[in-house]
Amino acid sequence: MNFDRLLIGGEWRAPATSNTLTVHSPHDGRVVGTAPAGSLADIDAAVALARAAFDQGNWANASVAERVAPVERLTALFTERMDPMAELITSENGSPITFSKLGQVGGPLMMLLSLPAQAAAIEWEQTRPGTTSAGFTVRKEPVGVVGAITAWNVPQLLIVAKIIPALLTGCTVVLKPSPETPLDALFLAQMIDEAGFPPGVISVVPGDGSAGEHLVGHPDVDKITFTGSTAVGRRIGARCGEDLRRVTLELGGKSAAIVLDDADIDKTVTGLRFSSFMNNGQACAAQTRILVSRANHDAFVDAMAASVGEMACGDPFDEATEVGPLVSARQWERVQGYINIGEEEGARAIVGGAGKPAGLEAGNYVKPTLFTNVDNKMRIAQEEIFGPVICVIPYDDVDDAVRIANDSNYGLGGSVWTGDRDAGLDIAHRVRAGSFGINNYGPDTSSPFGGFKASGIGREWGDEGLADFLELKSIQG
Repeated sequence: MNFDRLLIGGEWRAPATSNTLTVHSPHDGRVVGTAPAGSLADIDAAVALARAAFDQGNWANASVAERVAPVERLTALFTERMDPMAELITSENGSPITFSKLGQVGGPLMMLLSLPAQAAAIEWEQTRPGTTSAGFTVRKEPVGVVGAITAWNVPQLLIVAKIIPALLTGCTVVLKPSPETPLDALFLAQMIDEAGFPPGVISVVPGDGSAGEHLVGHPDVDKITFTGSTAVGRRIGARCGEDLRRVTLELGGKSAAIVLDDADIDKTVTGLRFSSFMNNGQACAAQTRILVSRANHDAFVDAMAASVGEMACGDPFDEATEVGPLVSARQWERVQGYINIGEEEGARAIVGGAGKPAGLEAGNYVKPTLFTNVDNKMRIAQEEIFGPVICVIPYDDVDDAVRIANDSNYGLGGSVWTGDRDAGLDIAHRVRAGSFGINNYGPDTSSPFGGFKASGIGREWGDEGLADFLELKSIQG
């Protein structure tokens, strides 16, 4: 799929430069497609139209029903094109086709279907009694022009989670998708165009880091919403802090799964096989640290090793594939580097390890890897690897397990596996993470999603995701 134009303010325009983004298949390196690389001038044009649409147009003051109407038309178009969208994402980033159908397009569709009703339920004005006056009104208003910057791992989920709440609350949006996955973003842009949003309300401008940096610092942007690495998130947060620009950051994770001794080992292993390796391990909330009591350690490791060793690794378009290729050669080198670091630190890869799986040398494939003999202070236990690599870490008792789970710069997700739900709830209350599962991990797309500590600032999804695009105004008299 090839594109030669950008959607800027509702109009397909030739890019300001001839620079392009070429997407190569992670499976075999063939060219999947090309897209224009948006420049600083393209970002400026999109922001100018978004600013004019917000300040001078009717979108910000439209009724919720008027804003819902084009979103519902977009939802209908998205529903019709789910299969080609899933296939396109698999081609771009190597996500197994089964996961693409479930998470890459199924998740966004659930948001598209649920968010309009959640927006309609917002109490836009509330009258309250005063202490120094008879009373006052609290009014919710859209934050303004939003710059949305998204990552490549679950591109449509991230895009929909940002642009749809922003649009439903009356904001105008400039979307800068990842340069690794520009094609699905422009495919969605075709649907956005067909859905008939007012001029200037939304633009889709793929580009590299310089385009994103320009968007972050643009004086006519009121809010930045970003998903990506913690390192980049820190820079964005610092810049927004300098300008007092609103910001939401959904960043990295190093989530811990605590396995209690009363957990059913077979069911736990089955659950963790998915939640630890989903999307080839390229998931910020993947359960990558598995904490097991010393008494139960060997039995659990044997079962987990047998399961990981059976995982089908190969062509992401094969329905049997569970682990496909990583998005790029650069990401493959990063993950291989961490596998080497783990072995150098004294951890033991009892499944997988360095190198590519036999017969898959042409792609960015990493063997599904299980490390034991891991101390939580090791880099492989503290740093986000973003690949199919997990660690088993022993604990002494429940308090020690909670301590280890919280001994991390991150706090995005977590889980506990137990036969006692009350014990699981107690642990859920004690672990510092933004989302947590009991005998599962897979956040509901209507629930708030985000992290504690270095995992980010703010929340996306659901009511809270809508609220992050609103400002509060108090009116007295």
